[in-house]
Amino acid sequence: MPTILIVDDEPRIRQLICEHLQHAGFDCLEAGDGGEALATLEKGGIDLVILDVMMPFMDGMTCLRQMRARRMLTPVIMLTARGEEYDKLAGLEGGADDYVVKPFSPRELVARVRAVLGRTLPKEREAGGRYAYGRLAIDTASHSVKVDGQEIALTPKEFDLLVFLAGNRGLALSREKILQKVWNYDYYGEDRTVDTHIKMLRGHLGPCRDYIVTVWGIGYKFEPDAAKG
Repeated sequence: MPTILIVDDEPRIRQLICEHLQHAGFDCLEAGDGGEALATLEKGGIDLVILDVMMPFMDGMTCLRQMRARRMLTPVIMLTARGEEYDKLAGLEGGADDYVVKPFSPRELVARVRAVLGRTLPKEREAGGRYAYGRLAIDTASHSVKVDGQEIALTPKEFDLLVFLAGNRGLALSREKILQKVWNYDYYGEDRTVDTHIKMLRGHLGPCRDYIVTVWGIGYKFEPDAAKG
């Protein structure tokens, strides 16, 4: 049974989320600020974090940056009372997998949790498949990616995106298709979400960044043979 860490400085919100998640079959832990959340994550056993942005002592964005800096790759859904595009993109670029704007529907939040945890993955990953393209190696069994023999750290969403692209080598994939397959059919996403994650993924890939080709007017494709490096 997946364990969800709910991080919010308002006890009533934590209780509301916890009640709905438990009813949906999840185990829940709670934290009142980012520092407490990091201490809980250090103990392990957390499958997903629901992280509020505005909190005292340590806010959600600082907590998220600390998580990723410490290579804690646990999926994160951000809670924010601000719906501006800048705040959404800041969370995604910081390593979040999704965001929910307050006030939110608890049922929608549960659906998003399920989408993140139960996203559709390529069959090759389930079978422990491996990919090797030039300077890039992907091992879906060990959930690892190496560039020039050096392992690089990706968030779970970035890894799933790379595997999906590599598993459809040479095919032009629309943003809608990528959203459907990587974020699952019930994800409430936007095209910009794909673009943001592609940008982050390319940054991690370094000399292999050109393996991901932009197909103007459509989306993206994985084409290592067309890369410059």
